[in-house]
Amino acid sequence: MAEILIGTSGYSYHEWVGTVYPEGTKPGDYLSCYAGLFPTVELNFSYYTMPKPENLAKMLVDGGQNLRFSIKAHKTLTHEINPSLWEGEAKTYLTAIEPMLGAGRLDAVLFQFPYSFKYEDENRRYLDRLLKVFKDVPAAVEFRKSDWYTGKVIDGMKSRNVPLVSLDMPDLPKLPPTMDVVTAPLAYIRLHGRNKEAWWGKDDHARYDYLYTDKEVEAWADRIKRITEQAKRILVYFNNHPLGKAARNAIRLGQMLNNK
Repeated sequence: MAEILIGTSGYSYHEWVGTVYPEGTKPGDYLSCYAGLFPTVELNFSYYTMPKPENLAKMLVDGGQNLRFSIKAHKTLTHEINPSLWEGEAKTYLTAIEPMLGAGRLDAVLFQFPYSFKYEDENRRYLDRLLKVFKDVPAAVEFRKSDWYTGKVIDGMKSRNVPLVSLDMPDLPKLPPTMDVVTAPLAYIRLHGRNKEAWWGKDDHARYDYLYTDKEVEAWADRIKRITEQAKRILVYFNNHPLGKAARNAIRLGQMLNNK
């Protein structure tokens, strides 16, 4: 049976103080508090700011000895791709993550491609080259457009041992289907909430401000149990972070899985 690690996408939210973290918790103590609740965290800051080795080394210390990490790829590798510069950005990124890789506590680099990243020959060639550059690093790929969910892409991910991220999102045209296709020994699941009305808006807070019901969490618990028959490790991250809802749902999912 696969090992199941449940956490949230991001941890450094001031609004979590008093709901997830104790009142008075200082930002410098967020990660240590988080590590007392969850075994894994998905780092988001690395999308906006290129990470530095010294910063990630410090996080290994702040998170204690057991906290594991996934880390989002920088935007220059997924959203703002410059054909003449991206390989240099990739080298800088690879250098930055060496402390976590060396410590054996990095489970995946997440390449989250935007809705605008279409299923086209140019993008397919880029993805192939990117995954070759990261061939010695555990990688996972998330697409936000349904065009990528084809048998050819799934087979390509399997041949590379790269997880195709399973998503929970609103049921809207051209968004990815909810699939439990396991393409590698590592399975990767991200739950973004189901806010149809706010999904295409500019307010990220509103887009992800969603609390999964117990019935919805229970359905995912059942699906995860089935995935354990095919994967060796399963990473589950809730991205509905506003007001600590991700943490509440993550804790509840862990409780339900323990009872199954």
